[in-house]
Formats: sequence, C-alpha cells, structure tokens
Amino acid sequence: MSIPLNLFPPVMFAGLIGIMLIGFPVAFSLAALGLISGAYAISQGWFPVHFMANLPLNVFGILSNELLLAIPFFTLMGAILEKCGLAEDMLDAMGQLFGPVRGGLGYSVIIVGFILGAITGTVAGQVIAMAMIALPVMMRYGYDTRYATGVLAASGTITQLVPPSLVLVVMADQLGRSVGDMYKGAWGPSILQVLLFAAYTFVLTRLRPEALPGVPASARTLQGWALWRKCLRGIIPSAVLIFTVLGSMGGLPGIDHAIATPTEAGAMGAVGALVLALLHRRLDWSLFQQAMVGTMRMTAMVVFILIGSRVFSLVFQGVDGARWIEHLLSDLPGGRIGFLLLVNAFIFFLAFFLDFFEIAFIILPLLAPVAEKLGIDLVWFGVLLCVNMQTSFMHPPFGFALFYLRGIADTLHKNAALPKPVASRDIYLGAIPWLVLQLLLVGIVIFVPETVTFFLDKEVAVDVDKVIIEMPPEEGGGLASPGASGPSSADDARALEELMRPVPDPAAAPQLPAGNSR
Repeated sequence: MSIPLNLFPPVMFAGLIGIMLIGFPVAFSLAALGLISGAYAISQGWFPVHFMANLPLNVFGILSNELLLAIPFFTLMGAILEKCGLAEDMLDAMGQLFGPVRGGLGYSVIIVGFILGAITGTVAGQVIAMAMIALPVMMRYGYDTRYATGVLAASGTITQLVPPSLVLVVMADQLGRSVGDMYKGAWGPSILQVLLFAAYTFVLTRLRPEALPGVPASARTLQGWALWRKCLRGIIPSAVLIFTVLGSMGGLPGIDHAIATPTEAGAMGAVGALVLALLHRRLDWSLFQQAMVGTMRMTAMVVFILIGSRVFSLVFQGVDGARWIEHLLSDLPGGRIGFLLLVNAFIFFLAFFLDFFEIAFIILPLLAPVAEKLGIDLVWFGVLLCVNMQTSFMHPPFGFALFYLRGIADTLHKNAALPKPVASRDIYLGAIPWLVLQLLLVGIVIFVPETVTFFLDKEVAVDVDKVIIEMPPEEGGGLASPGASGPSSADDARALEELMRPVPDPAAAPQLPAGNSR
C-alpha cells in the first residue's frame, strides 16, 4: 500500500518526532529518516533522482557558513572560564557580602549565575561549579533543601538566555537575523528573569524566614575593603570581557554599529578568557587541553546535527512539507497569539527529551516561515523560543540540570561535605517553583513583546510624500530653477528645442531619378 503525496509530509513529521524520542543519536537517525524518505519519494516519482544531488551542496554550505565559526570560539571561551576557578572566587566573595542578609546566599547564587551565564555559556559547568561551593554552605546554615537545590539549578540555566549565549547564535543563523539584534533582544528577558528569581526569594524570606536564614556576621573571613576588593576583582574583569565582546558586534543596547563579526568577537572573547585565567593564576596546559577537548566535542556534535537536519529538510521540502506546515499553523484560531501558544506548548513538550541544539536545527526552520508570514518579528520569536527552551534543563524528572545536581549532591555527601544525603524528591519538588517562574516569563514575553523589542534599534520610517528633491547649484551660485532668465537659460532652451526636433524618416525621403547622381 503506497502513501499518497498529500499524506507523506505528516508521516515524515510523525517519524521525526518518533526518532527524536527513542534516544538514538538524533544526527544519525535524522539523516537515516531523510535518506529513506527520499528513496521512497523517488520510487513514487515525486521528484527526480538528481534532486538529491543538491545534498552535497547543502552540506558544503553548512561547513562554509562563517557565522557558525563563532560557536567553537564562544565554547572555548566558556570552557576556559569554567575551569579557571572564577565561579568559586565570585561565589565566596558574594556569599560573604550578601550572607548576613536573610536569603543572602540565594541572592548571591542568582547574581553569580547571571554573571557566569554571560561568560561561560555552559549549564553543566555552571551548575556543577556553583553547587560544589554553595550547596554545603547553604546546608550548613540551615537553608531549606528544596530552595537550595532549586535556586542552584535555576541560576545555572540562566546561561541559555544571557548574551553571548550559544543558543542565540544558532537562532540568528536559523532565522537569518543579526546576532547583535538577537543579543539586544535577549537583555530584557534576561534581566526580568533575574528579577523574578530575586522577587521569589524575597517573598520566601517574608513567608518562611526560617527557611532562608541570614549567615552570622562572625562567619565572614573578610571585612571592609578587603571583601569589596575580592568582589570587584571577579566582577570588573568579567564585565570588561562581556562588554568588549558584545559591544564589538553591536550586541549591547545603544550601540547601532558593529566593528566585528560574531566570529571575530568570539575569537577576541577566547583570548580574553585566556587573559582572565592567567590573572587568576590558573592557566596551565591541563586546563587548556580540557577546554580544547570540550570545544571539539561540542563543535562536532553541532556539525553532525546540522548535517542530519539538512538531509531531512531537503527531502521534506521536496515533498511540499513546508507548505503543509504553513497551512497547518496559519489557520489556527487566535491568529498570532494562537500560533505562539501552540508553538510554545509544542517546544515545551519536546524540551522534555531534546537538547536545545536539536530543537533549534530541526524544528525552528519549519516554524520560521510561518511566523514571518503572520507578521511576527523573528528576533522576538527567536528570543521567545530561547526563553522557553531553557526550561528543558529544569523539567522533573528529565532536566539535565537536575541530573547534574543529583550527581554533585551524592559526591558531596560521600566526601562528608554534606551532613545528610539530598533526596531526589527534594531536588524535583524544589525545581517546580522555578520552572513555573520560567513559564511565567514565557507568558510575559508573549503578551508584552516590548520586553524584547525595547532594546532593538528602531526602524526609521520614510514618508515618500514628504521627500524634497533639490536641484544642484549652478556654477554662478544659487539653485537652478525652471524659470531662470539669462544667457544660460536661453542656451538650455535652444538645446532642448534641437533635441526635441523630430528626426525625418529615411524611408519617406524623396528618391533621385535613376542615372542622376547630383
């Protein structure tokens, strides 16, 4: 029994969802699905064999995309900073600065998570580094276990949204938009997310003050200027690196022009990370080798996912899958809002099982044309999906941030850093309030798009009815006008008359008599 052409796109899409959920490496399973579907389409005569000859050209186009070169540079920058001890130094300083305040250790984790998110870019490294330092301290001073594990996991996921996030680089590439614009648009939701986390912590200190006690001032090992100096030593170099990298590519609000491409800015960030590691006296061959290996693995994963997704998308386009997606999503009730709600619910479901790279490379190219047709700003659309995809690290029981936290808690207990083991139930239940806050942020970005568009460059509207065209000045000074008098005006009139004189038709000219040459 053969499948008709009009039903083949839904079958391919269902197969896409199925193979992404079975757990086999998606890059290879996706390529296999595309090749099998392509062979079936050729056997049915839906497109010729030479249509698949476009595949090598598409793959070569991926590998020659200069924008994607920014990914290994930003990954290397984050890997170096992740391993150079910057997180430990900042958490220690911030914990002592805010510790005496009720809930102060929670505020410290949120602030450090925001700063580290802008310079490391990896959720795994950030959650592990912060949990290793902050979790034993929070447990020692009587913090609620669920709050402690939740704030550590949630603060680690901020890195997905804070510029210069790798997710935003991928989004810009897939949506065909400027990386600088994506970074500008992400600043509003990033700051709003930090404020939501801090507000939740503040409310808990009022409702359950015993769950978030202040650290005794006697526990401080530093006081006065020595404490502030340690804080500033971690913050100022990090801020200089962040603003240099983002400012050079036009990724900061108020900067209209870029002086570097994202690839060049990423290379500059990698060099800056080496300088910071050197300043902290942590730069050695072992650190550099580990950072290079991590960068190589991340880059290889991204390239293979891109190749697999390109194989699938080529065949999907060949059987009119894009048109099927457009018709399916364009006629939803509620117009743009209905489309955004359905898409975000779909992405939220996929994020239970898939990494953000897989969603960005596979699903986003199918949704972007429909969003553009509905008049949705693609920068806003990309940032919105980025806000949604960061929930993939917080979903109980599948969230990777929760897995990382589970492993670190067990290690700390075995090393006697924690007085008692942390139950998985506490980790999962502690993540739910923070997941709700992230979903609240998704709703805010949907219904208040100014949270993204406020920092973007405003388009200059030109009213063609008010355009004034001025004539160039004459040699004698002043502007020429049609009614000007003088020799030059008369000469121009005679020249115009000569030009407008009709040319006689040669066919109508009188012929000389034969034999008369004069």
